Amino acid sequence: MTDQPTNSSATPAGSTAATGDAADGNGEIAEAVRSELVSLRESIDNIDAAVVHMLAERFKATQRVGRLKAEHKLPPADPARERAQITRLRELAAGAHLDPVFAEKFLNFIIAEVIRHHEAIAQS
Repeated sequence: MTDQPTNSSATPAGSTAATGDAADGNGEIAEAVRSELVSLRESIDNIDAAVVHMLAERFKATQRVGRLKAEHKLPPADPARERAQITRLRELAAGAHLDPVFAEKFLNFIIAEVIRHHEAIAQS
């Protein structure tokens, strides 16, 4: 999915109803709007890079947890910890005005990957 503008036949030619003053009569994006889009996208790219680096750090820590669990014959999953983390993350999400359901889905995805790593470590 992209945030690129599309040429919609639903808007009459020359109309800027869908984009306000964003486009001229030829469907071209106004320079001020294009400039703001570039700036916002640069911010998004920087945030994405930070998210990737933070996830990498998180997985480094969970790999250490996996090795510790394997050394001490602990199970790869810890359902009580996972429930507590989901509750905590939902509260953080709500406080940050982020959909808690989305945050929970995101954390569940990460937890599943961590457990998969822990199982692989335990089997090695």
